[in-house]
Amino acid sequence: MSLNKVQLIGNIGKDPDIQTTKSGKKFARFSVATSERWKNKSSGEYDEKTTWHNVVVWSEPTANYLENNAAKGLKVYVEGHLETRKWEKDGVDRYSTEVIVNGYGEKVELLTYLDKDSKGQQSSSKDKYPSNNQDFGQGDDLDDEIPF
Repeated sequence: MSLNKVQLIGNIGKDPDIQTTKSGKKFARFSVATSERWKNKSSGEYDEKTTWHNVVVWSEPTANYLENNAAKGLKVYVEGHLETRKWEKDGVDRYSTEVIVNGYGEKVELLTYLDKDSKGQQSSSKDKYPSNNQDFGQGDDLDDEIPF
């Protein structure tokens, strides 16, 4: 038995890149930043580490949704699986691991949305949920701090 499943909550790194395959199927590519935050025991300051994840969405309805609603900076939930691609550049093997969204139970859900000002321009994002929800990964003083 095996399991290949990824769940991420993070922020979109740049507006999704919507592309079309040679056969005419629309798909989307975008990056998601996830962050960990902890209090450094020696300095007492907060440290943060950001990890970038490349996401490819093969679901055409989801790609359409992202094209019309997603933008850099919005908080997003991604559920998919990992795939590693191999290609050659200048005679050197290259590898890229991506989060793929295309199968049963895989999805992309925006957790924040774009607010439109009176001129129809995009402005800051607003949470879909009440403001008392804690930002994931941005905990208060942690008792089990990382020792460095």
